[in-house]
Amino acid sequence: MPKNYEIDEVDLKILSHLMIDAKTPYTEIAKKVYVSGGTVHVRMKKLEEMGVVRGTTLQLDYSKLGFDVTCFLGIYLQRSSLYDSVVEELKGIPEVVRIHYTTGNYNIFIKIHCRDTNHLRQVLHDKIQKVDGIDRTETFISLDESMSRPIQLTGE
Repeated sequence: MPKNYEIDEVDLKILSHLMIDAKTPYTEIAKKVYVSGGTVHVRMKKLEEMGVVRGTTLQLDYSKLGFDVTCFLGIYLQRSSLYDSVVEELKGIPEVVRIHYTTGNYNIFIKIHCRDTNHLRQVLHDKIQKVDGIDRTETFISLDESMSRPIQLTGE
């Protein structure tokens, strides 16, 4: 792939359609973007090689799978230099689904899914708060996710 490849409006339109539904066939996207299916395929391959596209995921309704509690945790570290080791330990906790290194009050902000509040207590007490380097945590229980969407890449 050429190092000077620049993302253009066609790439952004392709990505916009796939962000809405990653299972959309390239031929269908090609019709909407007014290019060939092969063009969509080649451009997606280039975007993957560039690291713009890092894979595809399923969006799940965790409550229908028995995970009724979604939380966000603000984590205070004993020292910022412990970030890497703390993150490695957090990655080993299955309920942790997102980890962000942040500015502001917390060093780390994470998202977790639990079956219920008892499971949440167990995850907090027996897993997260036992991670070396964590000073303390602050928990925010989500009552409802009102919106989840991809960012708009084009003017369409």
